[in-house]
Amino acid sequence: MPPTTPQVPAEETWNVVDEYYRQLFIPADAALDATLKSSDAAGLPAINVSAPAGKLLHVLARSIGARRILELGTLAGYSGIWMARALPADGKLITLEFDPKHADVAKANFARAGVASKVEIRLGAALDTLPKLVAEGAGPFDLIFIDADKQNYPHYFTWALKLSRPGTLILADNVVRKGAVADAHTTDSNVQGVRKMNELIAAEPRVTATAMQTVGSKGYDGLAFVLFVG
Repeated sequence: MPPTTPQVPAEETWNVVDEYYRQLFIPADAALDATLKSSDAAGLPAINVSAPAGKLLHVLARSIGARRILELGTLAGYSGIWMARALPADGKLITLEFDPKHADVAKANFARAGVASKVEIRLGAALDTLPKLVAEGAGPFDLIFIDADKQNYPHYFTWALKLSRPGTLILADNVVRKGAVADAHTTDSNVQGVRKMNELIAAEPRVTATAMQTVGSKGYDGLAFVLFVG
């Protein structure tokens, strides 16, 4: 009989594959490593994107030639650094953060990574900040990354549309929720927020969209890709 392949838990396999690609495609990076360490030291939740996901944000930003990026949810600045590094010298990342402590940690990390000149942190509730961005004429943005509280995803998506132009790529993280997104009877407010956003996306004639399930060191989740076509 042929030898059998050893069975390992799915989560362990995901972690091994994540590490394989990290070592292959993502060289050691002192600034990013320091960002994760500072986040842990400050007691911030470990909800930053993984290294492969951060590199994906970087690749997408570069592939569309992004010059202006909007991020909802700064945390310690890990994903922001990845995106800011994709910007040209005169590019700009505006990142929205509710928690002053998170913003302070991120500010130091942006400076350490050498991208502070490209980054503007807007402190406050995103639902207060987004209307101000529209009123200021801060848009349109080339890339918008939504990675904040899930209950407000429908509102964030609605405001993202106001800050878009044909060709803008809107990304929304954590849209699978370990598969719970498929449960129409869920009482989880986070899942409900994602589902309501998905319904808005599906009904919006100005966009075309898809979503991809993901597995890795951050578990089982997914990312929505929404292209504003006008």
